[in-house]
Amino acid sequence: MTEASWRVREEDVSKIASATHGDPFSVLGLHRAGNGMAIRAFVPGVERLGAILESGVTVPLERRGFGDFFEAFVPGVAERFRYRLRAVIAGHALDFQDPYEFGPVLGPMDDYLLVEGTHKRLYERLGSHPIHHEGADGVLFAVWAPHARRVSVVGDFNQWDGRRHTMRKRVDSGIWELFAPGIGEGTVYKYEIIGVNGDLQPLKADPFGFSGELRPSTASVVARTDGHEWGDEAHMAWRPTVEARRGPMSILEVHASSWRRKWDGGFLSYDELADQLIPYAVDMGFTHIELMPISEHPLDASWGYQPIGLFAPTRRFGDPAGFQRFVDGAHRVGLGVILDWVPAHFPTDEHGLAKFDGTALYEHPDPRRGFHPDWNTAIYDFGRAEVASMLVSNAIYWLDRYHIDGLRVDAVASMLYLDYSRKAGEWLPNPDGTNQNHDAVRFLQDANASVYGAYPGIATIAEESTSWPGVSQPTSAGGLGFGFKWNMGWMNDTLSYIALDPVYRKYHHHKLTFGLLYAFSENFILPISHDEVVHGKGSVLGKMPGDDWQKFANVRGYYGFMWGYPGKKLLFMGQEFAQRAEWNFDAGLDWWSLDHASHRGVQSLVRDLNRLHREKPALHARDCEPEGFQWIVVDDEAQSVFAWLRYGGPGAKPVLVASNFTPEPRYNYRIGLPFAGRWREILNTDAPEYGGAGIGNFGEVHASMQESHGLPASAEITLPPLATVYFEHDSV
Repeated sequence: MTEASWRVREEDVSKIASATHGDPFSVLGLHRAGNGMAIRAFVPGVERLGAILESGVTVPLERRGFGDFFEAFVPGVAERFRYRLRAVIAGHALDFQDPYEFGPVLGPMDDYLLVEGTHKRLYERLGSHPIHHEGADGVLFAVWAPHARRVSVVGDFNQWDGRRHTMRKRVDSGIWELFAPGIGEGTVYKYEIIGVNGDLQPLKADPFGFSGELRPSTASVVARTDGHEWGDEAHMAWRPTVEARRGPMSILEVHASSWRRKWDGGFLSYDELADQLIPYAVDMGFTHIELMPISEHPLDASWGYQPIGLFAPTRRFGDPAGFQRFVDGAHRVGLGVILDWVPAHFPTDEHGLAKFDGTALYEHPDPRRGFHPDWNTAIYDFGRAEVASMLVSNAIYWLDRYHIDGLRVDAVASMLYLDYSRKAGEWLPNPDGTNQNHDAVRFLQDANASVYGAYPGIATIAEESTSWPGVSQPTSAGGLGFGFKWNMGWMNDTLSYIALDPVYRKYHHHKLTFGLLYAFSENFILPISHDEVVHGKGSVLGKMPGDDWQKFANVRGYYGFMWGYPGKKLLFMGQEFAQRAEWNFDAGLDWWSLDHASHRGVQSLVRDLNRLHREKPALHARDCEPEGFQWIVVDDEAQSVFAWLRYGGPGAKPVLVASNFTPEPRYNYRIGLPFAGRWREILNTDAPEYGGAGIGNFGEVHASMQESHGLPASAEITLPPLATVYFEHDSV
């Protein structure tokens, strides 16, 4: 065979050396040539290069010119064979496998499902995956960059040289893939991309990276998320048997960076959080922990709400396995874990998704729909099938690989409206002039239907602050399909009311009654979230009027009102013991506050409220149904008194809730009741153990058949000042 017939063209050698070849797999690796096989490799920085064949024979590879391209011809071989490359560097031999020796891992179905937008578990194919392929251990890298001219995976393993591991493009989908033998978990990497115009892009982290470096470093890290040995079988078997809207749900919202810090100011690890936070939440009686976003994010001050690594638990607290142990530990003691999820927008840091392949790939190309003016972030192109599929896959990923019990979806209102936070002329309306983002609506419906279909028993929760109809209605009925919606109106009304001096509350009585006009239009969660105790808003305690005694009494009375009101409960960390200072994301909570009896009293109250919420069906079973609520005293503005009944359905004892939001005790206050007989006082926020004055009803009242408030029976009750009391009928 002549030399020219097996040697590659000089043009191809030049393009391989400059990493501009459109199909490096057509040149590098093992290729049939006449009556034998040609071996070609590009390996910079070596003195000599050879190929060790399966037979043990070493074939020297010839250097082309003075470059780093090597080739050799093995005659008389008709079938493909395995080989290893042996490089001599500074007199030392190094054996390794050639990535261009291996065939593709992905198949046509992966291309089809990605483009169609129906691949619900893209994380099983894209990203970095330690696998065994064609007889070798290594990592499959796969990334979607359809407009790129060239994509290479770079890292310490190839000296960050984009010429070494140039990837194979799957033209039907725009996925680039490469099996890199000889590397594994812990490998640090990024993608080097030549854009559509031939411009070298900033090095990009992996959109599907399962782990990342600790900020300020920004590379992705190869990690497995499919090998954890779970011990939460009982929890996972129980979860789909419970209808969330009819069960107790009391959520402690937690910012993991600032719940507690180490003595030197460092972060607790996932394991340390498991050891400390989980027992605390269980002791306090919360049913769930809701974690503010733990997806990888570059800026601490964003609190996680500007994530770049949607598939990576932040390295601030450890590796993915550590987060899996955290969730597993919570489940083993019956505590659910909800994760804040941010599919609305992403930061424009150059190593992230923005202009990923040199084009507006993940973001909408029109800045009137693709850029968020409030947060200087990019908005996902929800109408692009591949982007929507990635986001839905991410939701499923957290439920699959981490057994998460629910997703609280951030900033839903910003997704639903094309003119959200935009002035006239700054937004692009629909052809009919309307402002609904139909693409985002379809995405949210698909995401909710997908996660509920795959994981019955989980809960999705919308942070949605407008009157958009049907947020928590099924998609089959035209709703968005969420399980719950945050009741932002209730939050704003009640906090503004309780912040008033009691003398003025009678003029704003409607702020506590208005919410019942729409309380059952959605499945609501009552949120006192992080947003209400930061940026100068003060803590819950700090919002209260009066002297210190009145402040604490107001907090206790307000929490009693909240836990007695229909709807699931959410309370931001630190507010359960009435932290005096507003939240500081850069430090731990003021745990020293618990040295003081007044703070311990509020903590004890919240613990007891959670216990009653779990134990009394009347306080949770019909949170989302009008049959579970009945006003008794709704119009006593002059005395700022409210009273209502909660019902839990057949066989459940009704609970009376009554609040007095003035500093004057109300003695012999007659309240109508559905039944005569003994009503036990099961909670009094003015009790001494909570820091109150101890004004109450000596544990019970007796109702007689004297009609009042349209009910057949009634009782005279003592209503303590700035307090809420609960009574349960004895015999029902």
